[in-house]
Amino acid sequence: MKILVINGVNMNMLGLREPEKYGQMTLPQLENTLKQFTSELQITLDCWQSNIEGEIVEKIQTSRNLYDGIVLNAGAYTHTSVAIRDAISSVNAHVVEIHMTNIHAREEFRHTSLIAPVCIGQIAGFGIDSYKLGIIGLVDYLTQKF
Repeated sequence: MKILVINGVNMNMLGLREPEKYGQMTLPQLENTLKQFTSELQITLDCWQSNIEGEIVEKIQTSRNLYDGIVLNAGAYTHTSVAIRDAISSVNAHVVEIHMTNIHAREEFRHTSLIAPVCIGQIAGFGIDSYKLGIIGLVDYLTQKF
């Protein structure tokens, strides 16, 4: 099985940005942790990050025949991007939306996810474990073990 993790806007600032919310781990450290985790599960994992909405759209579109599913942390684009939502719908991608913080316990504007209705699920509030839970949920969904 081959999974793509897409990290959106500002995720390249992990370890620097609001460490009280996001922790000290940098994005490269997170990616290494996830690759170790998935190798134990015999899953091939690719990680990719962009701050640019159009690049995220293109990555989702071009992933169609390359990956079985996507774990997506769109960052702030979660709440604003019809384009990312439409990209997920247009390729009928199996996507799990994840967030390190609980977006429903934060500012009001973060409570609405434009991408959630086109994802198979949403996980929020477990720090880096949100990624691991998202991967496990995606694998279970794809293998219909739930």
